[in-house]
Amino acid sequence: MRCTPLLPAMLLSTTTLFFGSAQADDARIEHVATAHHELRLERLATGLEHPWAVTEMPDGRYLVSERPGRLQLVTPEGEKTRVTGVPEVSTRGQGGLLDVSLHPRFGDGEHDWIYFTWSRAGDGGTATSLSRARLAGERLEDIEHLFTQDRFSAPGRHYGSRLAWLDDGTLLMSIGDRGVDAERAQDGGDHAGSLLRLTDEGGIPDDNPFVGDPDVDDAIFSLGNRNPQGLIVAEDGTPWSTEHGPRTGDELNRIVAGDNYGWPQVTRGRDYATNLPLGEDSAPGMRDPVHVFAGRFAPSGLSEVTGDAFPGWRGNLLAGGLASEKLVRLALEGDNVTAREVILDGEIGRIRDIHQARDGSLLLLNDASDAGLYRLTRSD
Repeated sequence: MRCTPLLPAMLLSTTTLFFGSAQADDARIEHVATAHHELRLERLATGLEHPWAVTEMPDGRYLVSERPGRLQLVTPEGEKTRVTGVPEVSTRGQGGLLDVSLHPRFGDGEHDWIYFTWSRAGDGGTATSLSRARLAGERLEDIEHLFTQDRFSAPGRHYGSRLAWLDDGTLLMSIGDRGVDAERAQDGGDHAGSLLRLTDEGGIPDDNPFVGDPDVDDAIFSLGNRNPQGLIVAEDGTPWSTEHGPRTGDELNRIVAGDNYGWPQVTRGRDYATNLPLGEDSAPGMRDPVHVFAGRFAPSGLSEVTGDAFPGWRGNLLAGGLASEKLVRLALEGDNVTAREVILDGEIGRIRDIHQARDGSLLLLNDASDAGLYRLTRSD
């Protein structure tokens, strides 16, 4: 099998599954055949309730956030331990405990902070909030609330809420448009529909792109973003994001400081009720997406493949899909997607998050009331 160059409106699917006789007992898919690698998909843990994010601790355990407001420590053997001390979160709609990330210098003692985003209740509804804490045994301690978006609003959706560390030690944080007034994403005085850049203590860096601009809040790094639920910083330092369109029009964007990504004036999405186009395909002063996903992909979770574990995929992006239940590989040359391939298609359901572990394996979470943590490795 081989991966062909990208053609307009064509999605290459080369995945073939071979089920071993032990699958019913240990929930293991023995082989997933793709264009470059034979893969093994293994379920590590079950019984997670709408998990949202996974990251790897230095001791080899996995830290998993669950939207109802729980953190779980999961061993590679699948044993779960609940972490206590998590703040009370608002679980209305899409809200709850969301992303989780370790400080890039975690392990040196001074910077042993766990960062997490969550929906905070307040006057007028809820807001996306950022906090950090230290892990003492199986409890969060020294909790510090670092940042909360500037406007509480209802209903409980479009929190964005992904975190990614830039090479200079500052933190990117996505906030969705909050799902009612899409024009908030074009209001520079409103955090909704933007990516923010913060210091590791929640402050605003002096070199943020809009510092000194009276029309745009100093914390904003980019604006015109609808609901970014995939966010990474690649090996070369480039930030990438996937964001939900409305009815279709889901995007992959290269994030550039100070740029406007167009929502709702520029979008390939359609109105939920009428299925009619909502905006222009492109407009002056607004950055076009690098890629628009076919159909109703519903992106959540994004990872770059690095290291030698998957040599045929090195430098590629892997994007998870909720409604589509797909894991899609995107090969890039600059700002051009040159090939794409469906790696998984419904095998684990709605894909919420992807994280590459230190050994190069890929960790995946599905989104369900009884969900699992999965590991994807090569079997060739």
